Amino acid sequence: MSNDALLAEYVRDGVVESTHRGYLTALNADGSVHLQLGDADALVFPRSTIKSIQASAMVRHGLDLEPRLLALAASSHSGAQVHLDGVREILALAGLDESALQCALDRPLGDEERRAWGDQPASRIAMNCSGKHSAMLLTCVKNNWPIENYLDANHPLQIACKAELELLAGEKITLTSTDGCGAPLFLLTIAGLARSIRAITISTDLIHQSVLAACRANPVMVAGVGRLTTQMMESVPGLFMKDGAEAVEIASLPDGRTFVFKVSDGSLRSFRTLIHACLKSFGVDSPFEPEKVMGGPRVIGTIRATF
Repeated sequence: MSNDALLAEYVRDGVVESTHRGYLTALNADGSVHLQLGDADALVFPRSTIKSIQASAMVRHGLDLEPRLLALAASSHSGAQVHLDGVREILALAGLDESALQCALDRPLGDEERRAWGDQPASRIAMNCSGKHSAMLLTCVKNNWPIENYLDANHPLQIACKAELELLAGEKITLTSTDGCGAPLFLLTIAGLARSIRAITISTDLIHQSVLAACRANPVMVAGVGRLTTQMMESVPGLFMKDGAEAVEIASLPDGRTFVFKVSDGSLRSFRTLIHACLKSFGVDSPFEPEKVMGGPRVIGTIRATF
């Protein structure tokens, strides 16, 4: 990627051994730029970071779920039993079962959940996006839209999701691709992603408020026990956070302070350090244990943010 910036360094015994470059935009509560690293107009695939926006589009078109299940609709879940049971609950509301899901086949995303899964074959319900897909199916049933092609970019459901994102981001989507789960994936700028998350956070729209409130109140449903997203939302009052594949992250505080970043190499290794540094720049403390760079049994280095 061009025009990215140095975000973090992997330091061994005082020597920078490796670096992580990328794009980062942080906005103040009033929407002004608090911090900018890399080109703000760089185009990125936001991946799963915009699931709250997709969920909002679904609620706008009749999706009606209790907060626990609404958070699951905006999740990248670990595949724990509570997640799988929740997906089945959503499908049952639509009169469907997991055979209706069209997300990719996968095993659970969470480390412990994947180990517990063992040698069972990959399934659609275990895929981390099955909460979103079950909600998509229920939205289709509510509107008498076809479910056979609910992942088609020209389906009314996906047109609604795109429109919701464009409205919040304040920019038009120039390219629609396909996400790893099979759903349409919309290309937008880092600046547009930051605007969209700030906008949904401070929105007075009851739909937007309900989706973010559901996620904040049910962080285990948004990710899972032991996952960084869940840990941070449990520890920092009012924090909304969502990660995405290929090292994309978004987070906001209730007053509208927002940060988003994309690590160019797609590695998650610097995430904890970068999130902590972003929050610290806003004057917000978060539980943080520096990443350990080991030299045999000794800690001789760490990963440090460059800002």
